[in-house]
Amino acid sequence: MALTSHRPKKALIIGCGIAGPATALFLQRAGIDSVVYEAEERSDDYAGLFLNLARNGLQVLQQLGLDEEVRQAGMPVHSMKMVSGNGKLLGHIGQMSGEPRGYTIKRGTLQRILREAAERQGISIEHEKKLKGIGTNGPEGVKVSFEDGTLASGDILIGCDGIHSRVRRLVLPGAPAPSYTGLLSFGGFVQGSTVPFERGLQTMVFGKRAFFGYQVRPDGEVYWFGNMDYPGTPTRRDLQQIPQAEWRKTMQGLYASDIAPVPEIVRATEDEIGVYPIYDMPPLPVWHVQSVVLVGDSVHATSPNAGQGASLALEDALVLAQCLRDVPDVSRAFSEFQRLRHDRVERIVKYSRMIGRRKHATNPVQVFFRDLMLPLFLKSANKDTQGWLYDYQVDWSEKVPI
Repeated sequence: MALTSHRPKKALIIGCGIAGPATALFLQRAGIDSVVYEAEERSDDYAGLFLNLARNGLQVLQQLGLDEEVRQAGMPVHSMKMVSGNGKLLGHIGQMSGEPRGYTIKRGTLQRILREAAERQGISIEHEKKLKGIGTNGPEGVKVSFEDGTLASGDILIGCDGIHSRVRRLVLPGAPAPSYTGLLSFGGFVQGSTVPFERGLQTMVFGKRAFFGYQVRPDGEVYWFGNMDYPGTPTRRDLQQIPQAEWRKTMQGLYASDIAPVPEIVRATEDEIGVYPIYDMPPLPVWHVQSVVLVGDSVHATSPNAGQGASLALEDALVLAQCLRDVPDVSRAFSEFQRLRHDRVERIVKYSRMIGRRKHATNPVQVFFRDLMLPLFLKSANKDTQGWLYDYQVDWSEKVPI
């Protein structure tokens, strides 16, 4: 019988980052089996730098019983202190009391927590499975091929393969490509520093030439990142071809005249400095085609300025599984998923772009007006507590209206 009259029994999930295993875990609760396919040879628990998992994302993990692991591995973020390049306090976002806005956690650690949870539940994760093509995509199901010559088939295919999604390119070849923001994100870790530990506080410095942020663990380890303008449309691979010595020289020059402890943190970084181009996604009118649907960064990647990328992916995972659980027609379930998620994710993408424009002013006139207006913006942000952003909740026990 046609798939459209029955709930799917087997899902193929492409990508084992954050969205992939989270989706598999929620689908299992909905009675749908999954296989997760990952292109890389092995799981890299040190992949990337770190991210802010906001409390809306933590609320999703709580429903999987994984929130305490994140709390233990991460650092709570109660408040962000904003400082000008001259050391002037511009204001704070958040309050040091009450529930944290979220947790700062290494990306690889969050991915490991989700992957191991999926493995404990018996969900199959296959590595070295780089998607090659989608041979069949219709109401009866989907068949795919991988670069190693193997094939797989299932009732549905879920693209959780990030902003440069192969799934999206295959099923939506005419869709707009990811847009380079003109900025790089870079950062690293410093062990055993003497930078003072302040629980729950992230410090953001609007440096004279580039933005800089850092947070300190109780043991003295510093997590830091920065942003800088960079021309062209670089790929991650392009940036990796540039020697580390050159990146260190560039970044030490960027922050040489900024307030302490910024220059000292950069100089003290002994391990590799990660460098990544920042892309985001233009709005896509369609998130699904036949038996294939896109989730997380593959369909609505946001720049990291709002700290919501991982949290949105986790929200997506829960809502998609709810829709497939409660809406018996797959096409309608995918449409309902897009309807429920579209307005929220696009609002956050736009909000993140707005923050990014404020962060990267370097022209003296722009800097003057930014430092003049930013305190007003921060007061406004604190006044409404940004509840729409951080206190948004999705409840697995609720039914999707049919």
